[in-house]
Amino acid sequence: MHLRIGSRGSRLALWQSNHIAAHLRALGHTAEIIIIRTTGDRLQDPAFAASVLGPDGKIPANIDGKGIFIKEIEEALEGGSIDLAVHSLKDLPTQLDARFTLAAIPERADPRDVLLVPEWLQIHTLPSNARIGTTSPRRIAQLRSHNPEFQFVAIRGNIDTRIRKLGRGDCDALVLAAAGLDRLGSRLLKPVDLDPLHPEFGRKPHIECITHPDHDHLADHFDGDSHRHGEDLPGQADWIRQRFDPEMMCPAPGQGALAIETRANDAATIAAIKPLDNAHTRYAVEAERWLLHALGGGCSLPVGALCTEVDGVAKLQSTVVSPDGEAMATVTLFATAGESAESLGTRAANDLIAQGARELLAGDFAMADAE
Repeated sequence: MHLRIGSRGSRLALWQSNHIAAHLRALGHTAEIIIIRTTGDRLQDPAFAASVLGPDGKIPANIDGKGIFIKEIEEALEGGSIDLAVHSLKDLPTQLDARFTLAAIPERADPRDVLLVPEWLQIHTLPSNARIGTTSPRRIAQLRSHNPEFQFVAIRGNIDTRIRKLGRGDCDALVLAAAGLDRLGSRLLKPVDLDPLHPEFGRKPHIECITHPDHDHLADHFDGDSHRHGEDLPGQADWIRQRFDPEMMCPAPGQGALAIETRANDAATIAAIKPLDNAHTRYAVEAERWLLHALGGGCSLPVGALCTEVDGVAKLQSTVVSPDGEAMATVTLFATAGESAESLGTRAANDLIAQGARELLAGDFAMADAE
């Protein structure tokens, strides 16, 4: 088949789409990538964001905060101008429109969050009033539970944009998803050799980030998905200092996983994509997403959830933290023999609810984790 892939235009989104296209070509198909600009991409333009966002920087009620990265792509999918879409799974609502389906969820990358700091510092050695770049309510709440004096800076944009902003001093540290950094590889990052005493020694590849603090005029001009791809600018090396243990920073449900969305009635495309589906990853992320759904929300809720496998048994851990970081509900469950992902996720959510999770989530959170 010839398959048309809808994709956002950021470096990460294009990497993800090209990654899937390569797998489809290996299966004997041809593939082309069609770039679609979404509302979420437009919000990374400061002028557009200023005209749309409220004074508190939150998405107003007339914009679907859960769909800002997928609405235009799904419209193209429904209209037939593309055959499939590649998403970061954590950007998708827990319940898709009935017109669409997740035809494949490939093997997951590292689901953890990472801390980037120009100096050799980890979360416990950062100054108490350190400025941490993130707009994620989930990350903010969990970081506040470790240090309520941390300051948070709204660092928006694609990964390369955020890294440049860290390099030029807009914040002291940055928290991002490990998967995005690992996927971009040599475009922004390069492997480094670690000391044998380093806690990440033996994990390949370990990465350092290439930032461009001396090229602010270029950074300002090329921010967002119009950034000049492949430009080799000189810069400095900023280490990824810490990959957070999920006990310390529980990732977003579905983080690190890709989702391939098709029309629900497109049997031929679904069959073509089926070999890319990974059963273990699908079970894990479905358990996480059912937990989120049972808590009463979509991808915008500040909930951490991670399902892994221990000795062949699914283990689901989740964390809900109050916005000020002072109260927390946590649960860790193991699946029973033959238990479905829906049952495991719902069971974990009910345990969280019994601990007061819904009260902790009563605040107004409009923005999902992005990239």
